[in-house]
Amino acid sequence: MSLYAAYAGNLDARQMARRAPHSPLRSTGWLNGWRLTFGGEQLGWEGALATLVEDELSQVFVALYDVAPFDQPSLDRWEGVPLGLYRRTRVRVHTLDGDVPAWIYVLNDYEGGLPSARYLGDIADAAESAGAPHDYVMELRKRPC
Repeated sequence: MSLYAAYAGNLDARQMARRAPHSPLRSTGWLNGWRLTFGGEQLGWEGALATLVEDELSQVFVALYDVAPFDQPSLDRWEGVPLGLYRRTRVRVHTLDGDVPAWIYVLNDYEGGLPSARYLGDIADAAESAGAPHDYVMELRKRPC
């Protein structure tokens, strides 16, 4: 059975290829009932960090990666799981091929704070490159930073 990771804050396939070189992009989709937000401003070196929070009225565009078992520890380390910065949470991602079980990384800190302009721009650029709808990308670009 495949392990899938869904990324909303970092949709950059090139960056994922460096972090998890044996884990290809499978597809994109929507994570219903969640929204992209920021938190842990005191933890980041450049503003608040991207995270997801449950919100039944929202949805988030995500990239879905087929994670090779030996890449999983590397991704966990990159996201700070061993340090308690983020935790993995199981979700279902809606794709054109149906719903797929996956995990997301959720920040272990309170929501709040602003990301840097560079960080937010990187998130919006990566969403655009991954094929997110234009209105979704524009909403990202208009967020305060």
